[in-house]
Amino acid sequence: MTGDPGVDAVIAQWASELERTPEEMEADRIASAWLAELPQQPPGIPGQRARTGTRTWKPVESADPDYLDAMRERLPEVPVDLLVAAAGWWQMVGDIEEAKAWWDAGISPLDQRALDYRSAGLTPSDLSRRLGPMTVLQHLRRGSAPAWCVARLARQQRAS
Repeated sequence: MTGDPGVDAVIAQWASELERTPEEMEADRIASAWLAELPQQPPGIPGQRARTGTRTWKPVESADPDYLDAMRERLPEVPVDLLVAAAGWWQMVGDIEEAKAWWDAGISPLDQRALDYRSAGLTPSDLSRRLGPMTVLQHLRRGSAPAWCVARLARQQRAS
C-alpha cells in the first residue's frame, strides 16, 4: 500500500466498509436510527440505596462549586457551560488558591495556555519576573515558548 501503517489501516478500514453487503448496510442504518430514538439520560451515578431507599440517579458535578463560585466572581458575564469546562480543567491540576494566583498574575481562568505554562515549570510569580526588557508574561503573550522562558529564568538564576 502506501508504506505508512496508519494510512494503510485507514485505507483497509475504508475498503472493508465498501465491501459490505446491502443487508449489512441496512442493518447498520436501522440500528443507528433505533439508538438515536432512545431517550437520553443525563450522566449520573446510582443513588445510595441503603440510605435513601430510592432508585433514582444522582447528577454528577463536573466541576467543584468552589471553582465555579471563584470564576463567576471574576467573570460574571461568561456562560456557565464555559465556566464549568474551564473549572474542570483547573481543578485537575491544582487547588483553587493556585488558580487564583494565576488569575492575579494576569492569566484568565479561561485561558487554557496557563496549564501549558504550568506544565512547563512556570509559576504565577514567574510571570512578573523580567527577561531583558520584558516580563515573562509579555514574552509569552508575544509567542515565546514556555520552555524557553523557563530556561532563561534558570540561566538568570544561576548567574545571580
